[in-house]
Amino acid sequence: MARARAMALLLLLLVAFTLVSTSAGSTSTFNVIRADRKVDLLTQVVRISTAWKVENSGTEPASEFKLALSAAQAERLAFIEVVIKGKGKNAAVVGLPVVDVAQEGSVTLYTLALPKALNQKETATFESYVALTHQLKPFPEEVTQADAQLVKYDDSAYILSPYPIKTQTAYFKVSSPRIESFTKVGTTKVVDTEVRYGPYENIEALKSKPITLHFENNQPFAVVEELVREIEISHWGNVYVTENYKLANKGARLKSTFSRFEYQARPGASGTSFRHLHAKLPVNAHSVYYRDEIGNISTSHLRSDFRKTELELEPRYPLFGGWKVAFTLGYCVPLQDLVFKASDGSRYLNISFGSPFNNIVVDKLILKVVLPEGSYDMSVSVPFPVEQGQEKKYSYLDTVGRTVAVMVKRNSVLEHQFKFVQVHYRFNSLGMLVEPLMLVMVFFAFFTACIAYTHFDFTLSKSSAAYLAQLQRDEVTDVLQRLQKLLAVRGQAEERLDASLKEATRTGDVAACKAARKAADAVWKGTSKDLKTLSDALESTVKPVPGKTSSVKSSSVLTKVESLLQKEKEMIEKVQQKQTVIVDAYERKLNSKEIDSRIAPVQEKLESLRQEVSSLISSLDD
Repeated sequence: MARARAMALLLLLLVAFTLVSTSAGSTSTFNVIRADRKVDLLTQVVRISTAWKVENSGTEPASEFKLALSAAQAERLAFIEVVIKGKGKNAAVVGLPVVDVAQEGSVTLYTLALPKALNQKETATFESYVALTHQLKPFPEEVTQADAQLVKYDDSAYILSPYPIKTQTAYFKVSSPRIESFTKVGTTKVVDTEVRYGPYENIEALKSKPITLHFENNQPFAVVEELVREIEISHWGNVYVTENYKLANKGARLKSTFSRFEYQARPGASGTSFRHLHAKLPVNAHSVYYRDEIGNISTSHLRSDFRKTELELEPRYPLFGGWKVAFTLGYCVPLQDLVFKASDGSRYLNISFGSPFNNIVVDKLILKVVLPEGSYDMSVSVPFPVEQGQEKKYSYLDTVGRTVAVMVKRNSVLEHQFKFVQVHYRFNSLGMLVEPLMLVMVFFAFFTACIAYTHFDFTLSKSSAAYLAQLQRDEVTDVLQRLQKLLAVRGQAEERLDASLKEATRTGDVAACKAARKAADAVWKGTSKDLKTLSDALESTVKPVPGKTSSVKSSSVLTKVESLLQKEKEMIEKVQQKQTVIVDAYERKLNSKEIDSRIAPVQEKLESLRQEVSSLISSLDD
């Protein structure tokens, strides 16, 4: 048992030694004869281009070469490209694909596939290009409105490489001759706005020499924290582009309060701020709009000709360090400029991936391509790694929704403007007729419904309980209205007689009172028959509808009317009694005190009856 364990341990050690030897052999296959590095620090994006001349120092053919970046650089890597340039004016440029990325300690290795394997002692020349973001750090971090911006940049004087380098140089190009400080390593000198390191000879693999440059850089540090680009394809003639920006100035923060007067008086002295943004739109872009959360912004300038379309945007206020703004940019592009037909009958959209604005950094870019409804067999081709997804979007008159291809790229820079994404899909042209036909059908159905409405009788059936109940309510209402009018006529006669009685008590003239009594009696007699007719009509009307309880409270209405007629009759009798008492008293020439004593009980009862009659008439309206 112990012997078996020893053999297994020996075998594991042998395999590990073989793997280490193989790895070391593959790494040390190349020698770098010469490497010249140029670091562009003119803007907020650090762009490093390196010219390599390498030699296969091994005994076996080598087809892969490794580039190295420090952990800090790899974390903020936005773009990497390696090309081999042919000789001559019109020589082709061949890109070397990155086939593998591996983390080894504090170094990230990018494996490149050479176009052909190099035999022993064969050499190759190529150029690597790297773009890094958020590498320039404002120092100091806060400045006043008029101060220039100073930044620090940390790097290595030696080129980080997994291979030994025989000869190397490094050139750091800055945007201003104001260089506060820089680290000296061996042969170091400053020429105008360039700090030169080297040449250095025979530098070992993965050896570094940290350096720091502190210099002035007043270029805009415009960073888009999130950009959502939505590209909607319409086969009716246009591609609609909508871009939603969350923009921030990541330069040195403004220390004090903002002074508009100082900014207007010395616009060139506001080093950390920026006022304008420049974008290059597609040549035939039209219907351009620019708005923010408040509304449309008119401070933009669009310049267009047959070669280019350029847009200059001006936010509502200048952006100083730490300030933010959100806005939306939209425009249309003719369909034939961006959507093409492939040889297999499918269609594909060909559009630049990045933001159209110059020299900005996008921390998170979300590209959404909205295909026409009914599209199928979608595929996406992107020349660099992105997160991909798919979702649905519903727009006007959509039924099954539109397929949306979603791509997410973190750390996007200017170089991505020149890289194109292609979205392939299939689409049946007859599908374009679906929405117009839906509109036609909707309008047809609407007008058909209108015609049907005008020709059909939607009234209730004359034999239905609901119809009979409604008819009963209408008849009762009519009888009550006629009854109230008749009572009003009788009431007017009573008022005229009462007025003549008051006049008689004042003047003692009973002749006019007798004439008024005669006229009132004629009215009351003439309307009594009509009251009886209306009462009988009401009694016959409020009978319950067969199969359904009467909707009007028949018994209550009939009881109120009967009570009203009885009280009104008693009131008329009291008025007549009052007239008789007054006429008799004046004919007998009684004194006023005796007349009042005879009238008082009659008048008291009369007032009570008047109130009851008035209350009952009012209750009929309920």
